[in-house]
Amino acid sequence: MKEYVCTVCAYVYNPEVGDPDGGIAPGTPFEDIPDSWTCPVCGATKEMFEEN
Repeated sequence: MKEYVCTVCAYVYNPEVGDPDGGIAPGTPFEDIPDSWTCPVCGATKEMFEEN
């Protein structure tokens, strides 16, 4: 699975880890994250992420 990086703060979304605090289970591909999800570090929207 591909990692994605926040273009605002450089947070890397790792699908193997997910974002448990944000309600995203480990193993969730970035494409399957709801559009309402935001970066857990800076709050940027999902559209601000690019494939790493």
